[in-house]
Amino acid sequence: MNFASKMVAAAGFAVLATGASAQVKWDMPTGYSDGTFQTQNVRQFVDEVQRLSGNKIAITVHSNGSLVKMPEMKRSVQSGQVAVAEMLVSVLSNENPVFGFDSIPGLVGSYAEARKLYDLAKANLSATLDKQGLVLLYSVAWPPQAIYTSKPINALADLKGTKFRSFNPATARFATLIGATPTTIQVPEIAQAFRTGVLDAMITSGATGVDSQAWDFLKYFYDVQAFLPQNVVIANKRAYDALPAEVKTAITAASKAAEDRGWKMSEELNGQHKKILAEKGINVLPPTDAMKAELKKIGETMAAEWAERAGEDGKKLLADFRK
Repeated sequence: MNFASKMVAAAGFAVLATGASAQVKWDMPTGYSDGTFQTQNVRQFVDEVQRLSGNKIAITVHSNGSLVKMPEMKRSVQSGQVAVAEMLVSVLSNENPVFGFDSIPGLVGSYAEARKLYDLAKANLSATLDKQGLVLLYSVAWPPQAIYTSKPINALADLKGTKFRSFNPATARFATLIGATPTTIQVPEIAQAFRTGVLDAMITSGATGVDSQAWDFLKYFYDVQAFLPQNVVIANKRAYDALPAEVKTAITAASKAAEDRGWKMSEELNGQHKKILAEKGINVLPPTDAMKAELKKIGETMAAEWAERAGEDGKKLLADFRK
């Protein structure tokens, strides 16, 4: 095996020769089920890449954390175990605060504002990943985060002492600030965690509530719209750079389409998911005045903390966003 071949193998993909042609084979793990709109969007993305490239690359999707679990996604792509993956970007925010730009409660109040924040953060996010040997292909926001409980509450303070699901450092901090105990549980394990008493409450989207069939173990959904966390699709830079130019062009075009389509899907499905939850017996409720006031205070605290960690880049991002 020559040096170039070793580099290809180390980058986590194979090139299969068939006569004069060759097809690149990539594996793509994601932590979400096939019923989730994010995974559906990923599958459309890989189909478009294959079509636009003239079948010169085939990407196999491994959903629901079946190949790689969420905490290992980035490391797996960096090491070349896989060439591309979809993951929640904010799980990396302890490593670098730039990855937590999307998880400050109360900072954005709509999809338009969330997209504006992403557009402002994208250059820094992409540059940070590039230095780590990764390529940012696209990002899609989840629907706004809501509070799910088994018993009615009037204020976030009512959750004091509960075991509260966290899925990134920001939600762990949020749980701490409301007096709850942050408990990290990945999406595929949510239902089991509630049924076995590992969790009492959670903050997540309507999409995840539907995907986990939250009506089987929870009764209340408070639409606080805390923030819109984002999934990113990242590729191993070495593997990406080794691709033929026409395949890179196909990936670029499919990535742009997937980003635009994914954001649209998220917004359109947001209302549908809440309707499904209500039809299944969940009490879908607006936040109380107390919740709004608590969320505002918590958001101010977390924004200041994030800006301090992120330094001048973080302070500039918040200032530019608030203009």
